[in-house]
Amino acid sequence: MALGFGGLALDSLLAQPGMTAPRPDALPSPLAPQQTPLPARAKRVIFLFMHGGPSHIDLFDPKPKLDQYDGKPLPFDGSRVTFAQRGNLMRSPWKFRRYGESGIPMSELWQSLPEVADEICMLHSVCETNVAHGGACMKLHTGFESVVAPSIGSWISYGLGTENQNLPSFITICPTSLHGGVNNFGNAFLPSIHNGVPLGTPGYPNTLAKDAQFKYLRSPHATRGQQELQLELLRKMHRHQDGAAVEPELENRLKSFELAFRMQIAAPEATDLSRETQATRRLYGIDNEQTENFGSMCLLARRFAERGVRFIQVSHAHSLPFNNEQWDQHSHLKTGHSINVGQIDRPITGLLQDLKSRGLLDDTLVIWGGEFGRTPTVQKGDGELGRDHHPEGFTMWMAGGGVKRGFRYGKTDEFGYYAVEDRCTIHDLHATILYLLGLDHTRLTYRHAGRDFRLTDVQGQVAEKILL
Repeated sequence: MALGFGGLALDSLLAQPGMTAPRPDALPSPLAPQQTPLPARAKRVIFLFMHGGPSHIDLFDPKPKLDQYDGKPLPFDGSRVTFAQRGNLMRSPWKFRRYGESGIPMSELWQSLPEVADEICMLHSVCETNVAHGGACMKLHTGFESVVAPSIGSWISYGLGTENQNLPSFITICPTSLHGGVNNFGNAFLPSIHNGVPLGTPGYPNTLAKDAQFKYLRSPHATRGQQELQLELLRKMHRHQDGAAVEPELENRLKSFELAFRMQIAAPEATDLSRETQATRRLYGIDNEQTENFGSMCLLARRFAERGVRFIQVSHAHSLPFNNEQWDQHSHLKTGHSINVGQIDRPITGLLQDLKSRGLLDDTLVIWGGEFGRTPTVQKGDGELGRDHHPEGFTMWMAGGGVKRGFRYGKTDEFGYYAVEDRCTIHDLHATILYLLGLDHTRLTYRHAGRDFRLTDVQGQVAEKILL
């Protein structure tokens, strides 16, 4: 391999008829790179999904009024629809400091992330997801709360294609099967080639990174030569007689088979972390038991990003049997959030630093967040106190990919309850992500069931203030 013979062999293999060379009767590849109608600031997305609902007022959105009113009732009307019974206001157990030249606030839970504070664009006014996990996760991932619709990764694959024809355009690393499950990375009515491909089988708890594999990558029953013969037979069966038009759905299915064949060589190389230096592994925290799992996922995300995968999702949820390994702290807030931040802090910081050092951060949009935040009021559970679900105003953040660095967008009220300035709905968030990728959310449509669907439905405004 060091002398290049492996690469020559790979080129020879992929040049065989039907592997990457276009067939005379084939439709254009649905994963071919597409020209964008708008100037693209980003080429790809890494979405760090914090499943369960991180508490914005304990992580990034300090509220001094909570110290003053701790233990007192909320002084205004709260939500009429709630998930659980709520009590009085509860101040954060953690102190906040401002970091970097930009003065981005973070709680003392974060030990590493302050190193990259000036790279981050905080969105403090995200709102309008469902109050329950299932509806909120579906809304965040697909733009709809109850209708099965294409996920954002599938829309981006549909709109942009991929820069690497030997890997999927959309990969989800160690997804869970809860709260929408496969629909959160599904293609729905878009062509099947745009479906998110899981690295690791979706489940509860989700697959650990060290055990994650692309399922069915290799056949235990057929050699590569036999698989080539199978593909050629499928092509012959697919060809229509008398110049009939090629059927798009069958064509897309055949292309997915061809992609799976090519992945047998490309995927093992892309997922082989042993190729990374010890310094890089330390940067992501892979040398530490606490951060090894999420650090490995973040490093895999960087490897996929530099190989041209358009959308990579990394899920932090249910990686161990203790319930506090997700962010859903109805009780045990202090214990749970301490564990969670401890697992992701070093890996996320390392990811941003590594992307920047390799010149990838400028055109890679990194997004961090969950399906909602948590209430400023207390919810008493068994033992330590916690907080309820809170979709009325919460924090997500972005970095790289054409957004302002060291910038704070939007505000919640003085108790962290409602988004009151520059409200950013999920449709607005999706419109902004597509815009950064050079896509007009009003024009990225697909006709299904008699109407034109889009990720943002009939809503969505670009958050122009965060753009570089």
